[in-house]
Amino acid sequence: QVQLVESGGGLVQAGGSLRLSCAASGRTFSGYAVGWFRQAPGKEREFVGTISWSGGSTTYADSAKGRFTISRDNAKNTVYLQMNSLKPEDTAVYYCAAARAVLPTSPTGYDYWGQGTQVTVSS
Repeated sequence: QVQLVESGGGLVQAGGSLRLSCAASGRTFSGYAVGWFRQAPGKEREFVGTISWSGGSTTYADSAKGRFTISRDNAKNTVYLQMNSLKPEDTAVYYCAAARAVLPTSPTGYDYWGQGTQVTVSS
């Protein structure tokens, strides 16, 4: 069992930056890809990006490319989502999730989920 806890959300102005963290407890992240998803009110959960267990491979949604970066520190059992040039449309609850599969982009590909952290971008 892997427990995931997100942190780092908050309120930021458009054009600003935030760094989200996803910390694992229970079992280590080793061997798991970790993905980030987001869900805005009234919308389906949306893929943001994912990173392989080694950190050597990443995949991003088009909406995140060039603005968001995922990294991981397996020694700290933590994965990060650096978000730059934030836009009001980035406002959502952001979730991290862990998967045994290789870089899944669908929520169904993930085995464990955190509770989410709110990100609000004001215009």
